[in-house]
Amino acid sequence: MAIEANQIVSIEYEVRDGETVVDSNVGGAPLIFMYGKGQIIPGLENGIANMNIGEKGDVLVQPEDAYGEFNEDAKQEVPKDQFAGIDLEVGMTLYGQGEDGGTVQVTVKEIGEENVIIDFNHPLAGKALMFSVTVNNVRDASAEEAMTGIPAENKPADDGCCSTDGGNGGGHGCGCH
Repeated sequence: MAIEANQIVSIEYEVRDGETVVDSNVGGAPLIFMYGKGQIIPGLENGIANMNIGEKGDVLVQPEDAYGEFNEDAKQEVPKDQFAGIDLEVGMTLYGQGEDGGTVQVTVKEIGEENVIIDFNHPLAGKALMFSVTVNNVRDASAEEAMTGIPAENKPADDGCCSTDGGNGGGHGCGCH
């Protein structure tokens, strides 16, 4: 039975770039999202479309369906004084505010006497990624979830912290303890 748009899906996954594990939630809280809303990378969403609850599978996601192709021109030289108070190291990831007000992730590529070269490519850009996925649950969205696009398990509680059971009877949602 195919997963349908606007259903709430819970998955456990491990992501590899070649032999290197780059991300995993195995043994931790599941990733819960609304299918068909672009809340996860398109290649993974398409890859699990025909999976059933309890099913495990491997999904190979090409760069264009993950974090995009690597763009050599996505680098910028910035005055070093814009990083005052930060102990810069080559390879470190920094977060800032983009022109549109959204969060931008950059990687420090070079540190000069007066300038720093930062790279706007996602660290996994240009890479084919292998996801080992288990579909834990698929359910229909409630009316509120369908309207907001936010699964109940991911919704902050009134105190700004997610529910202590994460909506699944055991975890600590959103990093709250």
